[in-house]
Amino acid sequence: MINEQIRDKEIRLIGEQGEQLGIMSAKDAMKLAREAELDLVKIAPTAKPPVCKIIDYGKYRYELARKEKEAKKKQKVTEVKEIRLSPNIDDNDLNTKANNARKFLIKGDKLKVSLRFRGREMAHTGASRVILDKFYQKLEDVAVIDKPARLEGRNMTMFLSEKR
Repeated sequence: MINEQIRDKEIRLIGEQGEQLGIMSAKDAMKLAREAELDLVKIAPTAKPPVCKIIDYGKYRYELARKEKEAKKKQKVTEVKEIRLSPNIDDNDLNTKANNARKFLIKGDKLKVSLRFRGREMAHTGASRVILDKFYQKLEDVAVIDKPARLEGRNMTMFLSEKR
């Protein structure tokens, strides 16, 4: 709330340099703000009495937007990358996929490793769990299992994330 929108009888006022001006009526505070050719802005509406500050509102909004943008810049968005394997994958192909997975994990992404079964391969799901175990052993130094291997329909999936 700014200027005339502030309807409280008493407010705690903070000056333009951050000094405490004490508790006064909203009308008196508005007069002081007008004399300084600035705005009266309610900073803490839940406080007793509410805290208002004499500042340039446009500049205040700009500073808030800049701080928000900085905070957004610093946050890390984790993606879930997927690596698909097949039950009859060769060792060299498994090594290549493991190297790609290592890059994803080091970058900070989570990893979904899925083993897709087609046709008669569904009869050998138990033996195929070994492939996911081998894959994890190749990444044991950088990865930790979030969700262990589980069969869901025609896919067996396992989730890995970076070791902390």
